[in-house]
Amino acid sequence: MTSRPVVDQSAFKLSMRHLAGAVSVITVGERDERTGFTATSVSSLSAEQPSVIVSLNRGSSSWPVVERYRRFCVNVLTVDQQHIAQSFAGFDGRRGVERYQDAQWYSLSTGTPALKDALTVIDCELETVLNHHSHAILIGHVCAIKTRDDVEPLLYWRGGYRRLSGEAGIRP
Repeated sequence: MTSRPVVDQSAFKLSMRHLAGAVSVITVGERDERTGFTATSVSSLSAEQPSVIVSLNRGSSSWPVVERYRRFCVNVLTVDQQHIAQSFAGFDGRRGVERYQDAQWYSLSTGTPALKDALTVIDCELETVLNHHSHAILIGHVCAIKTRDDVEPLLYWRGGYRRLSGEAGIRP
């Protein structure tokens, strides 16, 4: 059996910082059990059966709430919502329901909190969980969507928040 090469974790993390990604806040739970986390690891999975993938560290305080409620909402942030990303990432020390301060929330079909002024809101029921090392890959069946076209996304690249600049380049 051939052994796999070992890649240094720091080098891997640095290489992942070169992937520009939209910043989302994933909300879970209800009432006083609301919590959530900031993620750039969100991707579409299928349009045939609308579904998305979200990666979550199982050591996160959000993990048991996702397991209990079996639903989540992807809130894609706008360029002026960096403070929400930082709050849900725990940068200001907020935990659980405290992370919902300083923003307006409502519910779509599942009852999970959705950010009022998000670029896109994708309300999901948890369909499948794939455990891989420290993380869970959440596959969510999309139940409802709400989008805005009048704002830019908040991006994360090379360890910092960014914005789009200028017009789109090549169009297909």
